[in-house]
Amino acid sequence: MLKVGIILGSTRPGRNGEAVAHWARDLAVKRGDAEYELVDLKDYDLGNLDEPEHPAMGNYRHEHTKRWSAKISSLDAFVIVTPEYNSSYPGALKNALDFLYAEWNNKAAGFVGYGVDGAPRAISHLRHVLGLLSVATVSNQVGLSIHTDFADGFKPATAHEDRLNLVLDQVLAWGSALRPLRG
Repeated sequence: MLKVGIILGSTRPGRNGEAVAHWARDLAVKRGDAEYELVDLKDYDLGNLDEPEHPAMGNYRHEHTKRWSAKISSLDAFVIVTPEYNSSYPGALKNALDFLYAEWNNKAAGFVGYGVDGAPRAISHLRHVLGLLSVATVSNQVGLSIHTDFADGFKPATAHEDRLNLVLDQVLAWGSALRPLRG
């Protein structure tokens, strides 16, 4: 059974992403087709990249990096929950990606974005960076609008559940297909 991390990409106080990540994880778990785990960047206290060697070397000095490495290594695929800040994704998420290299390779990722218009630019930027980390990104994505899906608390339109299921179907298919490359 594949292990899929639902990565909460914002560490901002009062973030909307926590409700979104729990929604995505809860819907995913109901499927019963993989192990789904919420991975909150806030729990790893990465700070700014502080490893003296390039991440591709895999020689980590700091305990927070070793913990982060172990978590990402243990997962086969990801669904990244990201807000859109100033037409891109949060610095904390970029930093978390940059801390590691080989741990991301030959895995699959899908996206749940939220913001004024569903975070399309943030997701586009993530696709580019993840491609450089040898992560296969799936074509479907969920885009939640602050104006409609958060108008009175977090109440996503029911169509988003269908879209999330398409994302998860693709993430599992690609995660399984890439498994032999990971050894």
